[in-house]
Amino acid sequence: MRDVLTFILAGGKGERLDPLTRDRAKPAVPFGGIYRIVDFALSNCVNSGLRRIFLLTQYKSFSLQRHILEGWNIYSNQLREFIDVVPAQQRISSDWYRGTADAIYQNLNMIQDYDPKLVLILAGDHIYKMDYRKMIEYHLTKGADMTVSCIQTPKSEADLFGVVEADQNNMVTGFQEKPQKPKTIPSDPGSIFGSMGIYLFNAEVLLNELKIDASKADSNHDFGKNIIPQMVQKRLKVFAYDFALENDHSTYWRDIGTRDAYYQANMDLVGAEPQFNLYEKSWPLRTYHHQYPPIRVISVGDHPGAIINSIISGGCVIEGAEVNHSVLSSNVYIKNKARVAGSVLMEGVVVGEGAQIQNAIIDKEVVIPPQVKIGFDPFLDRQRFVLTTSCIVIVAKKTSL
Repeated sequence: MRDVLTFILAGGKGERLDPLTRDRAKPAVPFGGIYRIVDFALSNCVNSGLRRIFLLTQYKSFSLQRHILEGWNIYSNQLREFIDVVPAQQRISSDWYRGTADAIYQNLNMIQDYDPKLVLILAGDHIYKMDYRKMIEYHLTKGADMTVSCIQTPKSEADLFGVVEADQNNMVTGFQEKPQKPKTIPSDPGSIFGSMGIYLFNAEVLLNELKIDASKADSNHDFGKNIIPQMVQKRLKVFAYDFALENDHSTYWRDIGTRDAYYQANMDLVGAEPQFNLYEKSWPLRTYHHQYPPIRVISVGDHPGAIINSIISGGCVIEGAEVNHSVLSSNVYIKNKARVAGSVLMEGVVVGEGAQIQNAIIDKEVVIPPQVKIGFDPFLDRQRFVLTTSCIVIVAKKTSL
């Protein structure tokens, strides 16, 4: 694996996750109680034995950089192993990153300096488990110039994906961006190959294709829209890798680039049989842990503290209150007679006595006054907060109620 250099793209604005991204980059958004979104791609890298990783940042990257420095300083630079945060530097021109391909093009010097045989490119805003070694083995077995990881999904969801067209041997023959009439999988007319934004290149091929793309004034400088079609047109060996078929750990994969997708992915963690398992010992998920005391659940008078089908992080105090089907980050305080259901509460949230919260995302350090109700009246909630398409209420960080 020392011949593989990994880039994680973590520079997107995350506008569709507003207000959760007003003060932080999308990969730095808290998820699943104690994690940040970027922790999942990084954990996959560590578990796959990848030890040379560049994290490319751009917008509102301070909290992301701090998280990486505090929690991911795990490799030895003396052995040329690293997880390095690389901000946009305008090395090539005065432009910031203009697309996924341009982000790599503007950092070609890193590929040239380390001279890898293979370059793996990942998105920093997806939730999944994947052993990249299997994709690398597939790539080498096929003698591919490039391999794109894909997930089979119903044809009806094609307008949410970049759709990879492939023949019977999984050789890529084209790419469609969110098509209304998609090309389906030859062996399964009801399904499509949706691109996961995971690309593996022979380094020499990548360098050449990026230089060609950079010279085109009309290009979006995007791997899906430009690089893959450019390579297919030249009849280079581009293959689709079936994520679900090859993955031993979980077929779960979510792009949580929208507010509703983010909420649903959190809800997928709770319940008796969660869709995504955070507790698999053979595939540990790393993050940075602050030092908090244990969880405290107490009864107040006739009101017992109750936790039902939920994830509760360290430092939380549940004082005569009920938490049902929810995800609580660290240091959340829920007071007597309050109830939280179907919600995500981030670090430092305080829920006042008798307050009622349902179907909501409460960002950091929000204090909910006593007796306040959130998530019960969409008309009233819309006047005070942000509502998603499915009427999930989002209360922005440090909002004063």
